[in-house]
Amino acid sequence: MGRPLIGVSTYLESGARWGVWELEAALLPAGYPRLVQRAGGLAAMLPPDDPAQAAATVARLDGVVVAGGPDVDPGRYGTERSPRTGPPSPERDAWELALIRAALDSGTPLLGICRGMQLLNVALGGTLLQHIDGHVKDVGVFGRHEVTPVAGSLYAGVVPEVSAVPTYHHQAVDRLGEGLLVSAHAADGTVEAVELPGPAWVLGVQWHPEMGEDLRVMHALVRAAS
Repeated sequence: MGRPLIGVSTYLESGARWGVWELEAALLPAGYPRLVQRAGGLAAMLPPDDPAQAAATVARLDGVVVAGGPDVDPGRYGTERSPRTGPPSPERDAWELALIRAALDSGTPLLGICRGMQLLNVALGGTLLQHIDGHVKDVGVFGRHEVTPVAGSLYAGVVPEVSAVPTYHHQAVDRLGEGLLVSAHAADGTVEAVELPGPAWVLGVQWHPEMGEDLRVMHALVRAAS
């Protein structure tokens, strides 16, 4: 069999430059497709589209990754915006929520990374903490901290030991979405991974595996998608 096709959500940004051109671009840090490729998958970029097309898009994929990025609009989980929450990205919120729902409905293996994990929680009716202290040391610089797996969880079956992970986040899961279970946490109690029990493979991680060398989480997605 060929390598499974893994779709990775991307975002649109203005002011991207290459050569003499400065244009709107569909952007994705190269760490994401490289992580998919290193884990044995084929990577496909999924820029924002009509949410009504999400089910048809997911139907052509073997797995879905919802990537990290800007803060989720608090209106999506019924909360007023905090002054420390970043500007909204409504087009991306709508598209990625539709991708998540399509993956859940179809049983397509799904991995949420940072914002992607938070959106998974919101899609299932959960809420977010709009700011936590101590998880970003310097602006624009990834840090590392340890996460502890919850025994018996899907995540613990992939990474059974306490491990240091690359991290850059100022928001976190508050109230869990319907059906989700916590599968890893930080020393301060911050939820670092969630999963949805059932026949489909569904995992969210708060950190950024694309910035590290540990391929196990992506390997697990690719195996589930094979």
